[in-house]
Amino acid sequence: MFIDKELELSDSQAVTSSAASENYIDLSVDADVGVGKPLWVIMQLDVAADAGNSDETYSVALQTDDNSSFSSATDIATTTITRGDAAGTGYTMSFPMANERYVRLYYTLGGTSPSMTISAWVTDQLPTKWAAYADAI
Repeated sequence: MFIDKELELSDSQAVTSSAASENYIDLSVDADVGVGKPLWVIMQLDVAADAGNSDETYSVALQTDDNSSFSSATDIATTTITRGDAAGTGYTMSFPMANERYVRLYYTLGGTSPSMTISAWVTDQLPTKWAAYADAI
């Protein structure tokens, strides 16, 4: 699968406290992505979500705002990551059609020693449609 670098929100981002994704997407002046194929935010744990103290919590919000500093960000979709989930575990959120100009993810971590490493991107392909093919010889 190809990942468009312009649609990548996190690239093996190590998260140990609440933080924004390392990248955001500028939808330009017309933030309404319109009718067409549905878009998805795909997240994959690159390193397991720590569960060492059994009180760690992890949530992810897709946020939108009219400015790139996200000073008045609005959550438009959320999901929870289960502590202790192994590396390679994937999560999916739908990408709403109407947004403000900028979108990003915001990771909210809680508990004694939360940590995870995550990659996230926007695509029109659901993971259930992905397939691995052998290398051509």
